[in-house]
Amino acid sequence: MIKEFSISTKSRTEFIDITGKIENIVKDANIKEGTCIVFCPHTTAGITINENADPAVREDIKNYLKSAVPYRASYTHTEGNADAHIKASLLGSSINLLIESGRLKLGTWQGIYFCEFDGPRQRNVFIRVFA
Repeated sequence: MIKEFSISTKSRTEFIDITGKIENIVKDANIKEGTCIVFCPHTTAGITINENADPAVREDIKNYLKSAVPYRASYTHTEGNADAHIKASLLGSSINLLIESGRLKLGTWQGIYFCEFDGPRQRNVFIRVFA
């Protein structure tokens, strides 16, 4: 089964917690043991897992990426979003999650994030849950 939901981002760079949406999809799938794939079909956005207790961690990641891959540099891609493509490649477009006893097997402090690098935009996320 493949599910999809949309996200409206509001700024150029944004980390949006989508953990609850993914958990609900897993719950609705009624699969006790299995795997969940979360996929972002955009080349200027990504998916990651990281700490969801302290928002400063997300800010630190965004600040590091901004420093390591600046918005304006001598890129050969002249569309104005080369940095977004690079950041998305660094974080990746998908994650694999384990399902145990009908729930995502995340660590205590882990959350799932949609990472926007070329917003604001309307985005999609695809989820596949299987036993």
